[in-house]
Formats: sequence, structure tokens, C-alpha cells
Amino acid sequence: MSKPTFQDLLDAGVHFGHLRRKWNPNMAPYIFMERNGIHIIDLHKTMAKLDEAAAAIKQVAKSGKRVLFVATKKQAKEIVADWVKKVNMPYVTERWPGGMLTNFATIRKAVRKMASIDKMKNDEAFLKISKRERLQITRERAKLEKNLGSIADLTRLPAALFIVDILKEKIAVNEARKLSIPTFAIVDTNSNPNDVDFPIPANDDASKSISIIVGTMVQAIEEGLNERKLAKDKQDREDEEDQDEMMHDHDGEEEDIDDDTDDDSAEEEVDGITPKIIGKKDAPEASPAKKPGIRKQINKK
Repeated sequence: MSKPTFQDLLDAGVHFGHLRRKWNPNMAPYIFMERNGIHIIDLHKTMAKLDEAAAAIKQVAKSGKRVLFVATKKQAKEIVADWVKKVNMPYVTERWPGGMLTNFATIRKAVRKMASIDKMKNDEAFLKISKRERLQITRERAKLEKNLGSIADLTRLPAALFIVDILKEKIAVNEARKLSIPTFAIVDTNSNPNDVDFPIPANDDASKSISIIVGTMVQAIEEGLNERKLAKDKQDREDEEDQDEMMHDHDGEEEDIDDDTDDDSAEEEVDGITPKIIGKKDAPEASPAKKPGIRKQINKK
């Protein structure tokens, strides 16, 4: 994964913060200086926090879990959608539906409704209803697609959230905190970094700044997915090899059993003479019981 350099962040304008009068005191550790009434973000700390967040989000992707990207700002919509589509992760770039996380079951019902409308359109009965009803259903489908189309594959709660501008997406931040879902976010000088688990101090207004931060996170996710795939392929190969060894050992045991049988028969045949099984007829006759001696007979008389 190619990490952005200090110069890359500088050229993208990541260091530009908000006006001094709009700053949040909790951002003081990440502010380098003030120039012309504007706070300048310390890019060295930005790089450190970006590496930390990238490593954490990589592990989330490597474990096979989903990361939900949230960016409803006008300048961030297309950027986030273009980047996230590369790794097939869910994203919200339109209005954040209230209860998206805390009332996830209701959101899933709306997604299933969208699927049922698609199934209805393929039915011949759809053509028999009035034109007005068809138009209403089509408009409802388009509205659902616009708001929920990007999360149609999200069948369970995401394992993490990546947010652009936590002030604008404060509802999403609050829902994630309520459910103890880890949050990654771009925090500007007017934001509170304590509200998220992995804050990345950077300019959340400039499109170039958003693009370089989101791009780095997406590359980390892609690397995690690739490592997961390689590990799975390796495990499959090992399982196949173990199965082949078990089959080979089983065949070897059968051959050993055959060899033992031959050895036993060889031991029984000595000098080419097969031992004869002795039956009752061939058994030697028992010697007759001795009659009592003459002396004992005389003594009895």
C-alpha cells in the first residue's frame, strides 16, 4: 500500500483548518500554528493518526467484516462513492436515515420492499394495473434506490464506520457510540476528536484532502481483503494436502494388513509341510485305566 508522504498531504491542503474563532479546544494537540486567523494542522500528527487508522481498518477488512462509509457533504459524495465502489463496501452519500443503526430492522424492511418492487415489475400483473399506480410504484422505487441502494447488501450491522465531517454526521456518530461500533473519521479544527475512536486530523472541506484520506483508507481495506483471500486459499490447499495424506496413509495400512496375513501363513508352513488340523478321530486313544493291583485285592479279602 502506497502511503501518502508529507508533501502529498501538503499539496492536497490537508493542513488547512478553520478560523480561530470556530476552533474546538480538544483539537489543540493537533494544531501546529495559527496564520492569518486560520489554524494550521500538524501534518506529522496527521500522518501518525492516518497510519494508525489504516492499520486498524485493515484488520477489520481482513476479518471479513464490513465498513460503512458516511459522507453526505456535497464535495465528498462523488469522491467517497467512487473510492468505496472499488472494494464493494456499503456507503451513505445521501441523507442519513435516522435509526440507520439503532433501528436497523426497519431499514432492512425498506430494502426488502425495494426488492419486492423489482420482483413485482417482472410479473405480468404489473402491466394490468393503472398507469398512475405504476408511476407511483416506480417513483417509490427510485426514492428507495437513492437513499438505500448503496446499503442493499448490508444484511447486518457494520463492524466500523468511516465518517467525513463528524459535525454534519453527528447522528451517525451518536448511533455508533450507542452501539459501541468503532468509528474512523476526518476531524477538522472545529470538531471534537474525543467523539470518535480513530480521529484523523485533516481538512474535511477540500475535495483533494478528502480524496487522499479516503483513498488511503480504501487501499488499506483492499490490502486486508487480499490478505484474507490469500490466507483462505492457503488454508484450502493445506486441507487438500492433509486429505491426500490421510488417503495415502489409509492405503498403506491396508497393504500392511495384507503383508501380515502372508507372514502368518508362512510361519505355519514349515519346510513346505502344512500342519494338519487334529480332530477327534485323529486324536490318540487314551490309555485304559489301570486295574487295581493284586496286593490290594488280597488285602481286601
